[in-house]
Amino acid sequence: MTRERRGGNRRYRDRRDAGRVLGQLLADTRSGAEDPLVLGLPRGGVPVADEIAHAIDGTLDVLVVRKLGFPGRPEVAIGAIAAVAGRIEIVENAEITARLYELGPADRMIGDAASVAEGELRRRQGRYRGARAPSDIGGRDVVLVDDGMATGASIRAAIAVIGAERPARVTVAVPVAFAGTCARVRPLVDDVVCPWEPSDLWSVGEAYDDFSQTSDDEVRRILAGSHAR
Repeated sequence: MTRERRGGNRRYRDRRDAGRVLGQLLADTRSGAEDPLVLGLPRGGVPVADEIAHAIDGTLDVLVVRKLGFPGRPEVAIGAIAAVAGRIEIVENAEITARLYELGPADRMIGDAASVAEGELRRRQGRYRGARAPSDIGGRDVVLVDDGMATGASIRAAIAVIGAERPARVTVAVPVAFAGTCARVRPLVDDVVCPWEPSDLWSVGEAYDDFSQTSDDEVRRILAGSHAR
């Protein structure tokens, strides 16, 4: 599913605005499943997911995914790592890791990056949830949400790690994606909802007027508020 965003101005005001746009699209097309599970990828995906959960009367939770940075170039993603119910899943960015394998020590580089990322991943899980257990995924309609997709590595790691939990249906919902990324993700899930796939996007932040960083404290407040409703 690919739909143009309403209105002449393509840019979103902020993540909340993007979430409301996605929430309306999902509310218009959802199958009527009871209590869908909306999983936001921290940190930026959580405000988007919160608006979606409101719109479709779903349960909000987080799925922590960490980018695996290239040694010495952490801004370059060689893959991503995610965890659910104690299981760890690593998804490689094939375009980058293919070159690493040509050079030789790819397994060691990926393993080292994963070890660093796993520690931070577990720290964030504890910080965001506290004593709350993760939501059950099995048999539920799940909506995976981020504030945008560049390579899609984070979303693909999330898809891989929840697959073993046997959800009834998986939908990926993002406000914006690099051209071609949705096409790579679509075969892995039941549906992809992305209102905007521009061909000239250099960064996800270009799709927003306000793309200020979402803090850990904000993620905790959003989750606490959703559980109090």
